[in-house]
Amino acid sequence: MTAGTEGRGMAELAALLADGTRAGICVALLDGRAWTAGELARRAGVAPSTASDHLTRLVRGGLLVEERQGRHRYLRLAGPSVAQLIEDLAGHAPAAPPPTGSLRAATATAALAYARTCYDHLAGRLGVLMYDALLAGGRLDRSSGLALTADGWAWATELGVPVHLLRTGRRPVVRDCLDWTERRPHLAGALGAALCRRFTDLGWISQGTGRTIRLTPTGRVAIAETLDVPDGTLAPAPSPAPSSGRA
Repeated sequence: MTAGTEGRGMAELAALLADGTRAGICVALLDGRAWTAGELARRAGVAPSTASDHLTRLVRGGLLVEERQGRHRYLRLAGPSVAQLIEDLAGHAPAAPPPTGSLRAATATAALAYARTCYDHLAGRLGVLMYDALLAGGRLDRSSGLALTADGWAWATELGVPVHLLRTGRRPVVRDCLDWTERRPHLAGALGAALCRRFTDLGWISQGTGRTIRLTPTGRVAIAETLDVPDGTLAPAPSPAPSSGRA
């Protein structure tokens, strides 16, 4: 493949995401679920026929895959690598302005920044804190590329993570993913996904609205203990007051 051919391929991919509606659809699908075309149309604020055209282009471009069940058309991101691409692009985008309008909107924005899913792993302040704690505790090492240490494998085993699946899977065990709200890495890869599932199974976290993740009272104590961080470290920051939009 020549440089010119690769360049054209990159340009076609960039064109797919250069449209605000298509980019917004991909961001919505970072929750890891499959959405119907109608749900995505409402989320994007466009007519179903308009959304259908955008979704067809995203499927043809390899960013989404579709599944049909009866009359319904479900769409989801094509896989973890696509989710990584979307999250990385969001992390390099200009910072979003402070929330304006209602207290509800400001609270929702703060909740999303505190903890959310990035496809199948934890993101937001909680995800970054976990990444930093594992590094500080010697369970992750970055001296020659991010890797899980022997202590990290033992910790994951003790937590009940099915480490044999991590060792035999095709997906990288650990990978850093640039967080678009914190502008620092959170933990992705097979371990990041496994920890998100394990914390859910243990009742330490629960699904909130959309991509938002709620930390349960039990989870706040348990996660702080397993990460060896003070309990207060996991407390969410107070919700910012909504801006009136005036100088």
